[in-house]
Amino acid sequence: MSHIPPFLIVFLFTFAISKSGHAHESGQQSSIKTSETSQRMSRRVGDQQLNYLIQKPATDPPTGGWPLLLFLHGYGECGDNLSKVKKHGPPKLIQQYDELKRCVVISPQCPRDSWWRIETLKVLVDEFIAERDDINPTRVYVTGLSMGGYGIWSFLSRYPEYFTAAIPICGGGNPFNLPANRPGRKRGITNEFLPDGIRKVTSTPIWTFHGSHDKSVPLIETQQLVQTLRAAGNQNCKFTVYQGAGHVAAWEKAYSNPDTWKWLFAQ
Repeated sequence: MSHIPPFLIVFLFTFAISKSGHAHESGQQSSIKTSETSQRMSRRVGDQQLNYLIQKPATDPPTGGWPLLLFLHGYGECGDNLSKVKKHGPPKLIQQYDELKRCVVISPQCPRDSWWRIETLKVLVDEFIAERDDINPTRVYVTGLSMGGYGIWSFLSRYPEYFTAAIPICGGGNPFNLPANRPGRKRGITNEFLPDGIRKVTSTPIWTFHGSHDKSVPLIETQQLVQTLRAAGNQNCKFTVYQGAGHVAAWEKAYSNPDTWKWLFAQ
C-alpha cells in the first residue's frame, strides 16, 4: 500500500468526523415528524367558542409530557378560516426549528370583529391540558404578534404566573391607546389589560420585541411595559428593538432567529 502523508491522514480523519456529525444532525432533524389536526372548544366562554389548530410531534412524548406553546395571531388573521393562523409565526415555521417540532403548538383563531378574550384563552388552555396525558403542565409557553402581543400582556396582567415564559411581539397594554382601535373604526375590541396586574409579573421570564419604525403599534407601547416590569423587580425581562424595522419585520426577525426558540424552551 502506498505511503499516505501524516498531514493527509489528519485531514481525512477530521473530514470524516465532520461529515459524520453533519449527517447525524441532518438525520436527527429529518426524523422529527409532526401531525396537524384541529379542534373546537367544548363550551362557549362569554361571546367566544374558539376553533384552534393543533400541531404536535408524531411520536411518543418524553417523560413528563411535551411542552405546550400557545400562539396568538394578529388582527389580520381573524375570521372563520383556520388555515389563516398559519400565515405567520410558529404554525408556519414549525418544520424549520427542532424546538418547535419538539412541543405541542396550539393556535386558536379569533372571530372576525373581535379581540382576544383572556378568560376564553385560559379556559381553552386549561381544557386542552386536562383532556390529554401528553402535556407537561409545568412547561406552558405563549407567543403572539400585534393583537396577539396585546393578548399576552393582558393575560399576564390577570394571571402573572400562568405561563412558564412569554414572547409578546409589537403589542401593548390598552388597545384603545391606538386611535385605529377605538369605537367607530373597529368592532368587538375590549380592554382587559390591568395596569396594576402587570406589576405583579415579577418572576415570569419575558422576551419582547418591537420595531423602531412601527407605524401600527408605536414602540412606546412596549417600552412602557418593560419599564413597569423592571421597576416592579422582574429581572428576566429581555427587550429587543429592531432598528429601522416596521410592524411586520419585528416578528419576522424575532421568529427567524434560532436563539428566540432556544431561549423560550430553556426557561
